[in-house]
Amino acid sequence: MTDQPDSSTTLSLEARIEALLFVASAPVTIQQLSEALQCSNAEVEQGLSALDASYSSRGLALQRHEGRVQITTHPAAGTLVERFLGLEANQRLSRAALETLAIIAYRQPVTRPGVDAIRGVNSDGVIKSLLSKGLIQEAGRAEGPGRPILYGTTSAFLQHFGLNSLDALPAFEVDEMANSEENRLLKD
Repeated sequence: MTDQPDSSTTLSLEARIEALLFVASAPVTIQQLSEALQCSNAEVEQGLSALDASYSSRGLALQRHEGRVQITTHPAAGTLVERFLGLEANQRLSRAALETLAIIAYRQPVTRPGVDAIRGVNSDGVIKSLLSKGLIQEAGRAEGPGRPILYGTTSAFLQHFGLNSLDALPAFEVDEMANSEENRLLKD
């Protein structure tokens, strides 16, 4: 036995959540946090909301992706952190990579043929590049013929673009002019 006081009585729920997220080697689920803290999922969600609010003016942020949460540095501190760690600035992505990444982010999960159909060109090389950079991942298999691979974004994608969740993506707006009947030449 130690002479240390029980942390569950001396620390707030937000502080205990923060401690667990700080030591977690990967994003964790709400269920994992509630089990470790011996409280309900709703209480963990309330604690995460309070923690997120406290981070709004600090150098940290909560990032949510696919039902998991983790602590990251605030996107506004990205350049400062890179300079401090001696890292290169974020790798520039080609126009084709950005286009492919946008399609995957908004349509996920999506197959390579689905991406190709939207882009109008083969996306094999671009998808391999995005996979190697860790910005996308295999998200399963489609039920269609050949069971093509489905792709989705990763938490590294969110970090790269300074997003806290996929909900932070700008709204997808379809250009009405491009979809009008007279501009549909050769599309059908």
